[in-house]
Amino acid sequence: MTNSPQGDRTGPAGAQDADRSGPSRRLVSAALVSGIVGTALGATAPSAWADDWSVPRPRKAPPGGRDRAHNDVLFVGAHPDDECGNLATFGQWREQHGLSTGVLTITRGEGGGNAAGPEEGPPLGQIREDEEREAVGLAGIDNIYYLDKPDFWYTLSGPLTAAIWDVDDTLERVVRLIRATTPDTVVTMDPRPFNQHGGHQLSARLAIEAFFLAGDPRAFRSQITKEGYRPHRPRLLLAQNYGFGSLLGPDAPKQRRTDRASGLPVFGVFTGTRSKEYGTSWAQVERDAARKYVTQGWAARPPQVPTDPEQLGSDWYTVLAANGKAVKSKVRPQGELRPLYAEFRDWTQRVGLPWLANDAQPEYPEAPATTIPEVATAPVLDGVERPGEYPGPELPLVHWEGEKVGAEDVSATAKLSRHGDDLYVFVKVTDDRRGTALEEDDAKRHWRTDAVEITLDPRGTADDTSTTFKTGIFPYSANGGGALAERDGDNRQGPAAVTAPGMRVVSAVSDPYRGYTIEAKIALADLPAAADPAKFALNVLVYDSDTDDKTGQTRLAWSPFGSAQADPYVWGNAALEGYTPPADRPTEPAEPEIPTDAARSEDSPASVAQSRRTGVPLAVGPRPRR
Repeated sequence: MTNSPQGDRTGPAGAQDADRSGPSRRLVSAALVSGIVGTALGATAPSAWADDWSVPRPRKAPPGGRDRAHNDVLFVGAHPDDECGNLATFGQWREQHGLSTGVLTITRGEGGGNAAGPEEGPPLGQIREDEEREAVGLAGIDNIYYLDKPDFWYTLSGPLTAAIWDVDDTLERVVRLIRATTPDTVVTMDPRPFNQHGGHQLSARLAIEAFFLAGDPRAFRSQITKEGYRPHRPRLLLAQNYGFGSLLGPDAPKQRRTDRASGLPVFGVFTGTRSKEYGTSWAQVERDAARKYVTQGWAARPPQVPTDPEQLGSDWYTVLAANGKAVKSKVRPQGELRPLYAEFRDWTQRVGLPWLANDAQPEYPEAPATTIPEVATAPVLDGVERPGEYPGPELPLVHWEGEKVGAEDVSATAKLSRHGDDLYVFVKVTDDRRGTALEEDDAKRHWRTDAVEITLDPRGTADDTSTTFKTGIFPYSANGGGALAERDGDNRQGPAAVTAPGMRVVSAVSDPYRGYTIEAKIALADLPAAADPAKFALNVLVYDSDTDDKTGQTRLAWSPFGSAQADPYVWGNAALEGYTPPADRPTEPAEPEIPTDAARSEDSPASVAQSRRTGVPLAVGPRPRR
């Protein structure tokens, strides 16, 4: 597995038989170039608004029962809960216009957190499916299709996700589901890469490609010749847009708006509209649905939303395509793109929607820099800073995400030093309330409670965290236990005792509780590659939880921008004073270990029953020859 883009997708346009489990990416690219670009050139400009863009069109199913899988709207997301922020829209469309919605969830979210119990991997995925089915049922949604693709740790890389999902196979299944459900409208996520889960990005890319490919008889031809599907191109393609969340009240969506970056039209659906069925606002129904996602900590959200319509917002959508054609806009090229953003720009050009790359790369602030001094004597690991152990500068950790609070609620500093081939980190945290003390076998997913995270990029060149070292350290554990450490979202995951054998951690927790210190030794030999003394990069982060329900409230970081824990472009430079790595240590990072276990639809009674009802095979696999 590599971190390269989604394969070579150039090539001559032309009709190609896409038999097998699907065409190669070269052939898919050819179909997209001839299909999407052709429609984009004749597309509607964003200034020419159409009144019916904001509402899908219902379609009566033909007689004979062949259309039992039909939905008027299809949402395409990566994880259970990705659709939750649109349930107020889907519920209104059903109640006011008789429109049905189906959901495609590519994974079951096995790699996410669990605020409800110790389950992870496939068992967690089955729980999350149950949560999703219960939640979307409040909006009248009956059908959720899972592709059984593995969900893994939080990454910001669409290309990395593509390698794990087997992107060719996944695209084929998305196309098949559009042909099976024949929607008028496809709704998906935002494909742009900054500060967004790689699975979200890739699910949007696949939905965009599949929207156009599903209507092309040359694409995945065996679905037509052997499985009996017909080409089908939906009318509308919409993407979630969270850039207008501050606009409240029923008048906000009455104005025509455009996306600042792409220039494409945006419309909103007011969530304060009252539901006849429930006798409450759809915003309240959406909140009730969100609280069904217990594993994600969403049950801790306030049970009631405001009753004043002026305090309620809207669900916002960017119109990517209308009447089956791409909506075009002006292209504003960016220069000096970092690799992740250059790959996204290249994808937008290959699929004929280059305006989606406008302003995709943000203006990264200048990263902080420090020098890690060498000390003649190794610090004593006891959670106490002793004279001479950390002679370098104190690094302030400032607000990054979550609630902004005073220094007495949570504040922190970090200091670093090096002795020989070992890095030492000392973090002092002021904290007014302890979070949940986790059991030793549940010492993972550190964002759920009080924790310190240390992220290291040994070469200073990483485009995603698969070639880095990331550790989460808990200052205390259940039953009076001490500090625990694990690795998550990096080159290798699991308990530090197994994945970083040279690592040692201790803590000192104040009594009465006023905070804690963490002191850690990290062997540079445990990093995925030799540390480059001049380019060594790191971040130090603190997670603060003031509850007992395994949810966090405030996050601090030395370098706080975007997804500071997962974006190596953000991390600060930390030059290793006087260090020379051993000559036999590799300069290329070791191959990352990424979990690929996934829950299976065949093990889900709800998915099996749905397949029988709709006629769509489990995991949207091939339909028997017709």
